[in-house]
Parts: sequence; structure tokens; C-alpha cells
Amino acid sequence: MKFKHKIFNIFQLGLITAVGLSSCNKYLDINPPSQIIPEVYLTEESQLAAYTIARYTDVFPSHGSWSFGTFGIDGNTDNMAMPNLDNRFIPGQWRVGAEGGDWDFSNIYQMNYFINTVVPKWKEKKLLGNASNVEHYIGEAYFLRAYVYFTKLQALGDFPIIKNVMSDKDKNILIEASKRAPRNEVARFILSDLDSAITLLKTNSPDGKKQRISQHVAQLLKSRVGLYEGTWLKYFKGTAFVPKGAGWPGESKDYLKSYTFPSGSIDGEIDFFLSASMTAAAAVADAVALVNNTGIIESANNENPYFSMFGAVDMSNYSEVLLWRQYNQNLVTHNVPVYQQRSNYAVGLTRSMVESFLMKNGLPVYASGSGYHGDDYIANVRKDRDGRLQLFLKEPGQKNVLINVGAGTHYTLVEPYPSIWETDWERRYTTGYTIRKGISYDGLQTNNNGGYTGSITFRASEAYLNYIEASYEKNGNLDGKAEAYWRAIRTRAKVDPDFNATIAATNMSLEKKDWGVYSAGNFVSPTLYNIRRERRNELMAEGLRLMDLKRWRAMDQLITTPDHYEGFKLWGPMKEWYTAAQLKYGASSDQSVVSDPALSIYLRPLEVRSNALSYAGIKFAMAHYLSPVAIEHFQLTSVDGSIENAVIYQNPGWPLVAGNGATGY
Repeated sequence: MKFKHKIFNIFQLGLITAVGLSSCNKYLDINPPSQIIPEVYLTEESQLAAYTIARYTDVFPSHGSWSFGTFGIDGNTDNMAMPNLDNRFIPGQWRVGAEGGDWDFSNIYQMNYFINTVVPKWKEKKLLGNASNVEHYIGEAYFLRAYVYFTKLQALGDFPIIKNVMSDKDKNILIEASKRAPRNEVARFILSDLDSAITLLKTNSPDGKKQRISQHVAQLLKSRVGLYEGTWLKYFKGTAFVPKGAGWPGESKDYLKSYTFPSGSIDGEIDFFLSASMTAAAAVADAVALVNNTGIIESANNENPYFSMFGAVDMSNYSEVLLWRQYNQNLVTHNVPVYQQRSNYAVGLTRSMVESFLMKNGLPVYASGSGYHGDDYIANVRKDRDGRLQLFLKEPGQKNVLINVGAGTHYTLVEPYPSIWETDWERRYTTGYTIRKGISYDGLQTNNNGGYTGSITFRASEAYLNYIEASYEKNGNLDGKAEAYWRAIRTRAKVDPDFNATIAATNMSLEKKDWGVYSAGNFVSPTLYNIRRERRNELMAEGLRLMDLKRWRAMDQLITTPDHYEGFKLWGPMKEWYTAAQLKYGASSDQSVVSDPALSIYLRPLEVRSNALSYAGIKFAMAHYLSPVAIEHFQLTSVDGSIENAVIYQNPGWPLVAGNGATGY
């Protein structure tokens, strides 16, 4: 029964899920109602539409009720700090699980069920409804399978490629299907699914509001996947983290001993993926204009489209938004607007993030003639900076509610001094630096867990950034299209568009708090770094930073040299904002609430008390670029149930013992 419960459910879906009925049983070990049979379901347009839209909430990130939503998932990177350090950055604390983990196929097989059931009917012209709509919903299924597979690629690298729903009658067939495919083959499979999606999807969302996947969304994801895999292969080339690299665990299995790259070499694969990224990115960037930035911050009438886009209730009219999730104040709500009123639920921008923004004249803050006003006060930090920092970095005294004042229950009319001493996450300003990206100025949004602003899933500016980076990584220079895209982004940000002046003024040794200056422990070129800087600044707090850091191999330096999260300059004039009780420090005292000024004049929020595992700083282990595979999956993919005879293999540096941390890397 255990075999059925864990393996069968992975390869065969219960029909109860296929028809969209809800269940919290992850393993789908539920028999379908007898009156529902496959032959009479998924036969007409409305059923196809209902099935695919029901998968959206399972796979896409969005605002959460009791978290900081999409604007908090850059936490635990060099962009944003949280009160607790993720175990990824405490070697030995991230451990191999006994069961569960990322090795899960439930979402993949929901889409396989759809594709296996619907596509044959479509080819035989047996589906009822508008032909172009039917094709669109089939395209959505291919997109969703690709999206889920991309999450597996990021977490695990090599992964089984399963296209069909299988019976549980033969255990050997299921074990054979569990064999891991090399990561580049997984990425090629994802691109193939996206090509199918691009062919079938409509250019514009069929609902007219961009709440369903469109062709541009598929092209954007294709550009993301191509860039991800192309740069991963480039920066991990020769290591155990790529096929045929030294120590690659795939070679321990007979089925991969003689593996050869489809293009003939890893360099050919890199070129293939970067080329695919450029083509797909250009298809979006050439067709979708950037939203205008007027520079206005406080406006009751949404006079700055770029600012209001992130916190709008209806995002359908913003050209740059390609896919978003709508909420309803009477049905489905979230708490992001409440957290935006103060502390962002304890997710704070790091000093590294804030200092990465240029001055509006295009110079780094340290460059001669930059005009930087220093960081004694948050107001000084914002002054004459990149327009995105001016818009999105909160400053005491700014207004948080401009319309329907008093209509909600959890609003803070005027932004206070950062309450860095608080332990309650709802009130704690972890770093002193907090964002207003995504804020709503409407008091109606400030009822506890009653927000209904939209959540952006895909935004076209990423396509501009993907093309710029893929172009440089592939060719070692920027073509005319890449240069035009870069100038457009900087112009919108109200930064001098002359990126060459920025590159010339960049001192890499003064940028090393930004992990993006590194690949494999070494500085990248100033040009490439500034491409990465642009991406960091434009996509701040949108949940892509860890993905970027991993594919750039930008955390090797933390293996030997710990970093330290820092926030604002607490031990300067801003200390006068606080009472003595609010500034208690001392590593050995349980009463301490802020870091010792002897450590740094900047607040170090994770180094307040010496008994915290984070007190020694942010560290890394090479193995942590990928997740471990839990032990149960080795037992279940072995004919005799033994770990050593499993057809799958563990990721580099991770042991085959549950409860143990990474070793050897």
C-alpha cells in the first residue's frame, strides 16, 4: 500500500482532481465518484477553461494572507533581510529530509492528465466549442507543465521527464520512469512545452483583463528559462552541478554513463539556451511598452502609473503587466496593504540593496562627482537617487493613506520612525529600511486581512532585462537592441541613460556587498555587473533574486568569507530617534534588541545576541545551490527498497542519510 500511496499517486491522477474538486490529500489516494468517468469530462471548451484556471493558484506565487506576499520572497537574499536567517545560509542546519521535499510530481501530473486526455480529442476534432479558445486552453496546459518543471529545475537540477499518466500495475515501469534526465535536457523539455504553448496561445488574454496566460507570458517565461539554464551551465561548467562535469553524480548510473549533449558540447548548450532567451525576450520587449514613470510618489489619483501599477486593484490597463491575480474584497483577500502601512511584516531592505542604486546622474554613490548626500538620515539616502529608490524606499513623515482615511482598522496615516526594537513581526522594522513598492493609499485596503489589491505574476520589463543579459553573456558585448532596451529602462527610472558612464565609474571592490559582483568567487566584468545591478534594482522585491544568485553562482565567496546583513546607519544621528530602552545592546544579554555599535555603525539585525546561529554571519555551502532529495524517494525507486539500488542519485554534496547536512562541498 505504501508503494501505491507514494508512487502510484505520482504517476496517475485520481479523477476527482481532474474534474477540479478540491482535496487537501497531496497524494490523491481518493477514489473518484462513480458517476464521473473520463469519457464525459474534458470534452468541451468551458471544461478545459475551468481545469487550467484551477491550477493557477497551485503553481503561481501571489499575495498571501499572513505573509508579505510576493514582495517578501526576496527575503533571505542580499536584497532583503528577515528576523530569522534561512538554513540555506547556515551550513549544517539545512538537512536531508526523510520524506517529502521538492521531489514531488502532483502538479506535473495534473497537467499530464489534461494533456493526455485532451490533445488526442483535439487532434480528432472531438472537442466542442470555439476552436481558437480550445487551442488556447491546451496552450495553457503546456505552459503550466513547463512552469512547474522550471521550479523543479531550479530546486533539483536533473529531474525525470514524464509526459504521460501511468498505471500503477507495474512497479518496474514506474521505477524506470523515475530516472533523472540531465538538467539541460529538462530545460530543453521546458522550452519545447513553451514552444507548444506559444503556438497555441492567443496573443492577448481571452478574458480581456490579462488574468489568463497569453502568448507574451509564454515568451517571457521562455526567455527566463533560456537565460537561467544558459548562465547556469556557463558558471557551473566543469563542476558536479552540470552534466559531464567532474564528479557529476549522473555518471554513477549506467543509463547516463554515455550521455552526450544534443548540441555536441556544453558550450553548444550554453549558446542554444542564450539564443533562445534572446529571441523570446525580444518578442515581448518589442511588442510591450514600459509603463510611464512621472516621478510622483504621493498621489490620491494615481498620477504615477509606474508607482500605482504595483498596488492597483485592477492591473489590466497597465501595458507592462502581462499576467496578474485579481482579489475580491468579499471573497478572497490578503494582508499586503496592511503590512505596507508599516514594517512589511519584518522584511527589510538591506544596506547592500539600497546602496546599489545609482544617483540620478548615473554615477555610483562613491564616485567622484556623484553628489551623494550620505546616509545619516533616510531622507539623505533618497535624495537625488535613482527614481526607483526615491519611489519605493519609505521615509519617516511620508503619508501612507491619502483617500478614505479612517475607513480601515490597521492603517498608519504617517510613516513613523522605524521600530527596530520590536519583536512582533507585524511591527518590526528589521533593517530600518522598508519598501513602499505595492502600497495602496486607499484606507479601504487597511482592514486586517481585508486587502484586495492585485498581484503581478509576470511583468514585461523582465523581458528587456533578459535580452540585455543574454546578449552580453552570449556575445561578450551588447547589440543595438540591448543598448536600446537598457536606455529605455534607465530613462523610465529617471537615471541618466548613459550606462557607459556608469560602467566607467564602477569600482568593483567597492561593490562587493552586492553578491551579484561575483561568479564562482571572482569578480565579473564591470559591464556585466552593471547589467546585473539594473536587474536587481528594477526587480527589487519581486521574488527573482535567489533564482539569479543561483544561476550566476554568486554565493561561492560566502563559503570562506561570511557576509553580514546590514541595514540603516543606526549609530549615527538617527540614534536620536530612539530611547535608551529601544537601543539596548550587548551580545550576551537576553534584553538586547539592536546590534552592538562595536560590530558596525550600521544595524546588523541578525547579530543582536551571540546565542543566535546567525550571529557568525551569512555562510554558504556549495551543495546548497541545489536541494537534497529526501531518502524515501531512493527507497521507492529501488526494486528491492534499498537506497543503494535506487535508479535516482543524490545531488552533489548531499548525503544519503536523513537528518544530515551537506558534506564535501
